[in-house]
Order: sequence, then C-alpha cells, then structure tokens
Amino acid sequence: MTRAVRLALLGCGTVGAEVVRLLHEQATDLAARIGAPLEIAGIAVRRLGRDRGPLPVDPSLFTTDALSLVKRDDVDVVVEVVGGIEPARTWLVEALRAGKSVVTANKALLAEDGGTLHDAALDGGADLYYEAAVAGAIPLLRPLRESLHGDTITRVTGIVNGTTNFILSAMDATGAGFAEALDEATELGYAEADPTADVEGFDAAAKAAILASLAFHSRVGAADVYREGITEVTAADVASAKAMGCTIKLLCIAARGLDSTGTESVSVRVHPAMIPLSHPLASVGDAFNAVFVEAEAAGQLMFYGRGAGGSPTASAVLGDVVAVARNRLAGVRAASESAYAALPVRPIGEAVTRYHISLDVADRPGVLAGVAGVFARHGVSIATVRQAPAAGGPAGRGDDAVLVIVTHAAPDAALAATVEELRGLDIVGSIASVLRVEGSL
Repeated sequence: MTRAVRLALLGCGTVGAEVVRLLHEQATDLAARIGAPLEIAGIAVRRLGRDRGPLPVDPSLFTTDALSLVKRDDVDVVVEVVGGIEPARTWLVEALRAGKSVVTANKALLAEDGGTLHDAALDGGADLYYEAAVAGAIPLLRPLRESLHGDTITRVTGIVNGTTNFILSAMDATGAGFAEALDEATELGYAEADPTADVEGFDAAAKAAILASLAFHSRVGAADVYREGITEVTAADVASAKAMGCTIKLLCIAARGLDSTGTESVSVRVHPAMIPLSHPLASVGDAFNAVFVEAEAAGQLMFYGRGAGGSPTASAVLGDVVAVARNRLAGVRAASESAYAALPVRPIGEAVTRYHISLDVADRPGVLAGVAGVFARHGVSIATVRQAPAAGGPAGRGDDAVLVIVTHAAPDAALAATVEELRGLDIVGSIASVLRVEGSL
C-alpha cells in the first residue's frame, strides 16, 4: 500500500463521533477498498473539554483552530460535519482552492452558496462530495449526479425531513393535533429543542435546492425554493385527507417544464400536500425519508431509507471519503459540477396543482353559488364540494357550515387570487385551510 490518506475532521458531535468510530472499526476494510489506510490528522472542535465519551482517537489530535488544521500540508481530505454557513464556508473554500478534497454534510451551505464551493473545487482541481447532505444514508445524490447522467430527469418528489414526517404520521395514526405530535417527536428525540428549521420547512427547502441543482443541471439556491411548513396543518385537515383516501406529507417537489412564456424552466417548492394512499410516498412513515424520481428513459425510481441520525449520516460520509481517497491515489478527480443548462426557476404563481380548501360559511341559500362564482371568476374549476358539520352541530343546521372544496389543476396565482376574494365575502366566516393535492386520486 501507498502512504496513508490523511483526514482533517471538522466537527465531532453526533455525526463526527460516529465517523471516528467507523474509521476505527472498519480500518482494515477501508484500507483494502481504497488501496491505502486512512488516518485522522486532526479533529477541529469548538470546545476541547467537552465530554465526547470513549472515542478511539488520541486526545492530542483535537484542536480549536480549524483553519490552521485545514491549511496543514499533511492533510489530503477535509471532512466537514459542523454545519452552518460561516465559518464552514471559509474553511472549505480554503481547502478546495489548495487542492484538498472535501466531503461535507452541510446542506445549508450547499443550498446557500454551493456555487462558491464548486468554483473553488474547479480552481483547485479538487473533489467536492456531499452525499450525506440529503437523505442521510440513502444513496441518492450520486445516482442523480452519475447514474442518471445519460437521461433527462423530469421530476423529483420527496419526503426529505424525518421530523416532519414523524409528526404528520403520528397525526394521521392517532388523530392528534400538531402541538401534541410535536411534543411526542421531541420526547422521542426526533425533534430538536428548537424545531423551527424542520417544521417551517427550511431544512427540506435546502435539500430541495440541492436535488434540483443536480437533477436539472442548474444552480438552484435555497432562496429559489418556495417554502411552507407544517405548523398550520390541523387534525381536521388530516381527517379530511382520510375521507378522500389521502394522507398529508411535507413534500419537496422539483419539476422541469415550460414557464408562461414557453421557456424551459424549473419549479422548486416545499409544502404540505395531500397525496392518495396509492402513491408510493404515502406509505413512508415514522422518521423515514423517500425520494421518487421520474426520468424520460429510466421511468420511475424510488429511493427509501433512514434520512438522518449519526450512523446513517456517517455511512454516507465514509462512502464519499472512500471515493475521494481513491481519486486522490489515482491522480484524478470526479466530474465537476454540471450546471450547463442554467434553467431559470419559475415563480410559485406558475406552479400548477390541485387544491383542497376548507371554508367556514353561513348556512343559508345562495352561499354555494356565491362561493362557486368566485372560483369561476379566477378560472379555477371545482372538482368536488362537500358540506361538513360545523363545530357544535350536524351539517345543514344552525347558522354556520363548513364547505370542503377540491379543485381541478390550476395555477397557484389563480388560487391565491380566489382565496383573497373569498376572504372579503360576508358569507365566508374564515378560510380554515388551503392544502395542495398531488398525485392522481
């Protein structure tokens, strides 16, 4: 074997510690697969005195000076599992421009400024791998970047956040409200103390940007992704979905198509949606992730597994480490970023889908006609109408009722205009919910 490939590990939290453990336990096999042993040159952490449990590593390797570690001449590969934008961006750009390969799980940085990292990798002739940034251990990004490179991907639909999937699955299974299901997720360790990034869709939006960039050979950033979280999803929404033979999932949807001017473009969005129980993603429960890919030649492909956690994420990190170490020994680098298409991102107003709208209305003659007229004025065709009981009484009695309307496919802008006019009608007490409906019912 040749000399060891030396790693600088940035971060030693849940994922970083698992990377250290797997490097130690699988050292012999990893060396055989690569053709050289892997050695840890140093581990950058925020606090030296923190208790990290029994790690199979020399304590002298720990440092708080990540930049100096990255700059060391004896470092071949930088593995970053710290997260955040800065100072991670500075560290990784420094490494890449110096010709050191980078393996990162930093979805936020890739979505915010992936172009800078790719440019630095090109300048330094280095590899940039990030399989662990989306869907944990599920082998997803490399198939998009390599295996399907000879095909045209038309659509990517996925459940890419385990926390929100657990919450929505619990609401569906038990009839619980959002707050109750979130409390359960927190108690079980599926939700962070501050769950904002998950429940408001920021985490899924970052992953959607990465998926769209790879699938459509275009630079798509987090700011290009339309985002809604699940905090407004109610037990009543879940019950209504069940009545339609559907379930509710937080979906990331990236689709290729034509914009209003006929120009080839992409639509990238994250939001809760009703999907029929027959859809492949409907059965994805608990904290699992799944991504459904549609391509012109390959057809429909499904990727499924655990999308988070120390061990699954570390598995993806080590897979990338093996790949970049092999390239380094062979004196080659992987194909650079493929962003040749440079497709523009369509605004959310041009996204076309169906909708489920729940309205609290006055229970008197002419109300349905008045509501239907608003939909008609904005070119939104109604597929079904159902009158549900208002709170406190059966349908058709008392002063109030609930109308549940499902539309045919319509542009988001038309639906938004419809909802805005409905809010101004005196016959409409409130709009309880608006949810998109994806997939064929």
